[in-house]
Parts: sequence; structure tokens; C-alpha cells
Amino acid sequence: MNHVLIVDDDADSAATMRELVGVDRFSVAVAHTLRDARRQMAMQPPSLVLLDLQLPDGNGMDLFGDQQVPQDSQIVLVTGHASLDSSIEALRRGAMDYLVKPVGIGRLEDILSRFLIPTPGLSGADSRNGAGPASDQITAQDHCAPAGSYCAQEGRFGRLLGQSPPMQRLYQQMERVAGTSVTVFLTGESGTGKEVVAQTLHDLSQRRSRPFLAVNCGAISPHLIESEIFGHEKGSFTGADRQHQGFFERAATGTLFLDEITEMPMELQVKLLRVLETGRFMRVGSTQTLQTDVRVIAATNRCPFEAVASGRLREDLLYRLNVFPIELPPLRERLSDVPLLAQHLLQAISQREGQTKQFTASALRQLAQHSWPGNVRELRNAVQRAYVMEPGPQVGTEWLPRPPVAIAQPAPMPVSLHASVHTSVPAQLAANAPQLPPTAQAAHVAVHPFADHGAAGDAYDLPDMEPATIQLPIGMTMAQAERLLIQDTLKQCKYQKERTAAVLGISLKTLYNRLKDYAGGKKDRTDPEPG
Repeated sequence: MNHVLIVDDDADSAATMRELVGVDRFSVAVAHTLRDARRQMAMQPPSLVLLDLQLPDGNGMDLFGDQQVPQDSQIVLVTGHASLDSSIEALRRGAMDYLVKPVGIGRLEDILSRFLIPTPGLSGADSRNGAGPASDQITAQDHCAPAGSYCAQEGRFGRLLGQSPPMQRLYQQMERVAGTSVTVFLTGESGTGKEVVAQTLHDLSQRRSRPFLAVNCGAISPHLIESEIFGHEKGSFTGADRQHQGFFERAATGTLFLDEITEMPMELQVKLLRVLETGRFMRVGSTQTLQTDVRVIAATNRCPFEAVASGRLREDLLYRLNVFPIELPPLRERLSDVPLLAQHLLQAISQREGQTKQFTASALRQLAQHSWPGNVRELRNAVQRAYVMEPGPQVGTEWLPRPPVAIAQPAPMPVSLHASVHTSVPAQLAANAPQLPPTAQAAHVAVHPFADHGAAGDAYDLPDMEPATIQLPIGMTMAQAERLLIQDTLKQCKYQKERTAAVLGISLKTLYNRLKDYAGGKKDRTDPEPG
């Protein structure tokens, strides 16, 4: 039987808590001071500590990190003087959760259920007194304990894949917060998997059997977003022919994921702040206040502090959302995970399409060398394309993206405003060079497509060619420089447009568009534009 220690200086409050815990389910001890709490823990290590914040001989926070607290003990802060700062501080120090006096029976039961072991053979109703199925008693800790060891070996954590150090840090953060009901704020570049993280947090929480709703705040019309989030009454506006439940109602007792929160209109952010603070809201066109119990996970691909500075996000809303911030690493910071992700994606496509294909070793190496500015989303698209284009069972390097051309600057050299740096310019390039304004300096900058010509030819799988140098006069515009680079690379690739696009790190469609512009709007009849 699990042991619970209640630390509270108020005798009546402690007695009430003892009744709520239930001595038939747990062994319970009560301590009224920090000193007594340490003594009780020495006699019988508790599985759970319900800890008051204000005690006669100190602050309850003092127990966090105390050598006398058993390592396996979970601490829940219980206080009648809760503040956002104290709650955040408790969570940062390792608190499992926090409760506000008077303690709600439902919230306490959620916490206690994590320590109840279901009896085999009992129905869900029998095992939890009608509170739900037995499977609901599998807690975040139950998931995370095996998941933590498993992910270290196999690179998995819930719905996430990756065994790199950045992902291991992410898993640790998720493991700490998953079992709580605190608000989580996810930040990271587009395509890093914020919704997958949110879904995983929901799956590992006590709300896993409840709804999970994901809302892209930037994809909903500003005129409809309030109605979609909070609902509306019949006749509240033109076209409202019936009552509509918003996301906060439909996600009741579950998790609501608000993606791209910085795209939400400012006037609606005020109402969202009120819901987060009070749990109350009103439908559009209604005067009735509704109560909701929803865990909110918000996300943005912007820097939230820059969003505040630019007027896209309310500062008070940021501080309310930023209770437990988690930053997702971009794929370029965990390139060691790319082969694992690519193989997983290819396997999923193979199962869906009914034809098994595998990456070659060289293909996996090439995938791990790409910077992936589009993150996992870009990787998924690249794997899908390679699967479609490769007719055989082995997916090689031919249809995979290649790193962009490395532009290496020569060693710096002094340039006089009244002198010239004389270099040899290939005749064909000189003929195509755009005319510079009379005021442009006569100095030139040499731009080499590759830092190491031999290595570059292997890395980018270029046709056999002599190393080339492009001479760019100082004063040339970026558009003119781009034109010369594209035209010369096309020549070096023997006018193979697909290979040229791969070398330049641009899409084939972009290459065709550029060539069309250079030709004065006339399309190349021999090479129809894809699309």
C-alpha cells in the first residue's frame, strides 16, 4: 500500500485532507511542521507528500532538494496562498503538481489515482469507483518510466523519435510536466513537431481518455475565431442559425492545443486570458457564464518576446502562458536523428503503399548532411518524393536533396579605391556580365562555387567538370550576381536543369522561373515547366 504524508500546520485542514485521501486506499501520516515531516519521512518513506507552503518553522519549499526527502517521493504543493510565481517555482524545483485550498475533490483524485494500482480482472468502474476505465490509472510516470529507458535505447518517447542530446533534454522536460495540469508553452521553428509534442503530453496525462483538440489560430478567419473558440448562440450574428459549441466546450476535461497563438487577434487575447485565469467564458451573443476544465498547451514559431514587442502578443498573456516553457530543437541541431526519422517515415509510407523500400547507407549519409531548413516537415516531403521516384526496393541518393552550393570567400585582400585588383575573367562570363553603373568601383570579388573542388564534386554528385570561378565586380546587385551564378552553374551541369537546381539548393520550379525571367518572359520550349 502506498504511503501519503500530509504536511499542514492547520489541524482541521490536515484532518479534512486525511479524510479525502482515504485510509482504506493509502496509509496516511500527518505532520504539522517541517521538523516533524522530516522525522516522519525517516520512519516511513512516503510515495506522496501533500505539502503546505506556510509552516511554523519555515517554508514548504525548503523540503525540495532536502537530503532527508526520499528520492522516489513525489511532492504536491498545497496552499491557500497560491500565486503564479510560487507555483512556477515549485514546479521548477521538482513538484509533481500543486493544489489550491480549499482542495477540489476531483483534482485530488486525479493526483491520487496515479498511485493506485489497478486490480487485474476488475472492470473500469470497479477499479476506480466509477471514475473511468482501468487503463486510465496508467499515469504519466507509468508511461515515462519505461519510455525514458526505451527512448535512450531505441530513440522513442511517446509519439516522438530521436535519441540526440537535444531530444533527450526535451523528453526530460515532457516527463516532468506531462502528469500535471499546468499550462505549457511550446516554441520552435515551423515543422519541428509542436503538435506532436502537445499530443504526446496529452497521451501521458490523466486526461488521455478525454478530448484532444488542436486549433491553428492563424488558419481561422479573424471574424470567426471568437465563435470557433468560445462558441455562439443562435441568432447572435448573421448566419448563426443554431447554437454552436466552441473549442473550450468541446475540449472539456481534456486538452486544448492553441497553435500559432501570436496570430490570435489582440481583442480575443483578452478573453483568452480571462479563461486561463478563471476557467470561465461566455459564448458569443450569450449573457450566461460557462465553466470549463481544460488544459491549455499553446505554441508559436515566433520569438514570444519579439511578438510582445511588435504588438502581436499581449505581455500579460505571455506570462500566463509561459508557466512551463519548452523550446523544440530544429532538425539541423539534431542531424544524428535524421537517419532514424527517415527510416521511420519510409517504413510508414511502405506500409501504406504496399511496397517495401529501404534507404541505402549512402542515402542515409546524404540525408544527415542536409541542413533541413523546413525541419521534419521538409524531411517527410523529401522521403515521400524519393519513395515515389525510386522504382526499385533500394532508395539511393539520386532523388534526395543535396546541400546547397558552398560559397567560399577568398582570403581578404586590401582594395584601394583608386586601384584595381586584376583577375582573369572567362570570356563567356565577361560577355554575359551586366553593365555596372559608372560610379561602381573597378575592384572585383572572386566567388568560388566550392571551397574544395574535389570534395564538392563528390558531395553534390556533380558531373565531371573543371573547377570554375565566377568574378563578381563590386557594385553588382544581388539579382545580377544570382543570374551569373545560375547561368554558370547550368553550364557546368551541362544544362541538366534538375541537377542544377539540386546543386544550387533551389526547387526545379524556381529554376525554371528564373530562366524564364532571364529570357525576357519566353519559356524554353524544349523543357516544359513542371507543375
